[in-house]
Amino acid sequence: MKTLPRDLTTSQPLTTLETEAVRDYLHAATSDNTRRTYQSAVRQFVRWGGRLPADRDMVLRYLLERQPELNMRTLDLHITALRQWHEYQQLTDPTRDPLIQKTLEGMRRRHGQPRQKARPLSIEALSALIGWLDQQPLSLMRERNRALLLVAYFGAFRRSELVGLQYGNLEWFDDGVVVTLERSKTDQSGEGMQRALPCSDNHLCPVTALKCWMEAIDPHTESQKGAIFRRINRWDQPGTRAMDASSINLILKKLAMQAGLEGAEKFSSHSFRRGLTTSAAQAGVDFELIRKQGGWKQDATVREYIEEGRALDRNAAKELLQQVK
Repeated sequence: MKTLPRDLTTSQPLTTLETEAVRDYLHAATSDNTRRTYQSAVRQFVRWGGRLPADRDMVLRYLLERQPELNMRTLDLHITALRQWHEYQQLTDPTRDPLIQKTLEGMRRRHGQPRQKARPLSIEALSALIGWLDQQPLSLMRERNRALLLVAYFGAFRRSELVGLQYGNLEWFDDGVVVTLERSKTDQSGEGMQRALPCSDNHLCPVTALKCWMEAIDPHTESQKGAIFRRINRWDQPGTRAMDASSINLILKKLAMQAGLEGAEKFSSHSFRRGLTTSAAQAGVDFELIRKQGGWKQDATVREYIEEGRALDRNAAKELLQQVK
């Protein structure tokens, strides 16, 4: 890398080389998923009729017209995307105007709604789901989905982490496999974190399911590279590209409905992480082990999942009712 000039005695404009370096780092500061989300929000603003750069009144009209059809979290995201666009272009940001901020505050008070949370996938529901899959005809689709569900659940993986898994991320041992995540939602700086998947002698073993899937697409797995969880076409043929992250939600919902699970429409990819947390807590697993397996940085998130999953278990009203003669 070329050495940048270091004349600190006078304030000088950035050179072309320095400007390019700064832009490169600015680009790296935002994850690809977040960038795509912001770009989509800005495109919606433009399709609505907005112009860039925007002014205060244009943004206010956008909020007033879109509020009936968008929830407040989506509107907040759109405002953040517009702020990012103006700041990146080094233009005056209209979204910081006090009138816009107070309008948003009023909208939140009047139209705010509770966040729709994914239904936890309990260990019993997972067992029923895998049992139903095992009764289906043998196919690559079945083997992939079986491995996907078990690895996602016991590794407490996010969907972006699942589709990003590569052959090189796996280290095999006699009693399981260690998965190294080079990056994740809570590790954007690339420090790396690991999730261990242990072997088991029952039908829910994630290691056995993963081996079966990998051997099904190529028996010489030790020499393979690329994505582990790949797309499969309508003729049950595997591709080389990774699955789309959004497809994991659809797969889980569809399989849960076919297996007759209660509340199947409320499942999403986040059901794996919530499900492992609540089921492990109910089984008496140590809190620190749960937090470590999911790679959570904040204890509060784990405790929230546990408390929500045990709402009818550890309950003051339940204790009182049990004392009624």
